[in-house]
This record gives sequence, C-alpha cells and structure tokens, in this order.
Amino acid sequence: MRIALLAAMIRRLRRQEEGVSAVEFALLLPVMLILFFGCVEVGDALTIDRKVTHVASTLADLVTQSKSVTSTDVSNIFGAAASILSPYSSATLKMKVSGVTVDSKGNATVTWSKASNDTALTKGTPLTMPAAMMTPSTFTVVAEVHFPYRPTVGYVMTGSFDLHSTFYLRPRASDKVCLDASTC
Repeated sequence: MRIALLAAMIRRLRRQEEGVSAVEFALLLPVMLILFFGCVEVGDALTIDRKVTHVASTLADLVTQSKSVTSTDVSNIFGAAASILSPYSSATLKMKVSGVTVDSKGNATVTWSKASNDTALTKGTPLTMPAAMMTPSTFTVVAEVHFPYRPTVGYVMTGSFDLHSTFYLRPRASDKVCLDASTC
C-alpha cells in the first residue's frame, strides 16, 4: 500500500509543471550575473591594457623625435601620454622614460632617466634589454609604464593587477637624445 501511495505521489509530481521556469531562473541567475560582470571586468582590463601599451609607445615616440629634451619637455610628454588613458583615471599611472647607451662591448647603461609617479633609474645603472636592442655603440630610449588595475565590481576578479608595458625605440633625428643638454 505504501509503495502504491509513493508511486502515485511521484506520478502526480511529474505532471506538476507550475513554477519550473521560476526555479530554473533562480538557479541560472547567479551564473548569468557572474558571466555578465566577468565579461565587463575582462573587457575593461583588456581596454586599459591596450591603453597602457599605447602610453608606453607614445612616451618613447615623442622623446625620440627630438635631438634633445628638457625636463619641462619630458613633463609635458608625461602629461600628454597620461591623457591617452582617458576616460580611466591616470592618478595611479606610473611612467618612466630613460636614455640608455650600449657601449662598444655591448653593455647597456642608463644615461638619463625621468619618471612620473615612479622612481627614475640611476645614471650609470646597468640595464637588461632585449637582444635585438643590444647593438654595440647605440642609444635607445626606453619607456616603461605601470598601471595597477583594480576591478570595478571586484566580485569576479579581485585584488589589483599590474598592467605594464615597456617600449624600446632608437632616436630618429640624431644618434642619441640628450636631456637638458647635460648628457650630450
């Protein structure tokens, strides 16, 4: 008798379809929200990462267009490059541009360096660069940019991520770029 009663209850439960959609929606809603916010956060991170790379290339590009730059010129270049990050805040953007000399033996050392929201490299410090840039008796401008990305929602991606880019360019108008005429 109990088995027959249980079987009847199961048959009745199978025919009940009211509320199935609401239950399915309740189960899927958290997954859909995580996917949505995750896509938004990843999209923002990719956009900012692309902008950070653009800032680094712009820094190097603007410096290499001159035979010499002053500290004021470099400050203006930092300001122009930081505006690329718009509409995102550039308050935590760290920028560094350095002139690097590779001597006749293939050793790279810092000739000059300027930074914004960061520490400039010390003159004479050895620097590791890609092998393709280590041509003896050359000069290279190195631009380095860091941006600590903190997700807006912070539920899908948490913490802070260092988005960074380093760009290497040779001078265009001369053999090297001087800073404040004191490095020529």
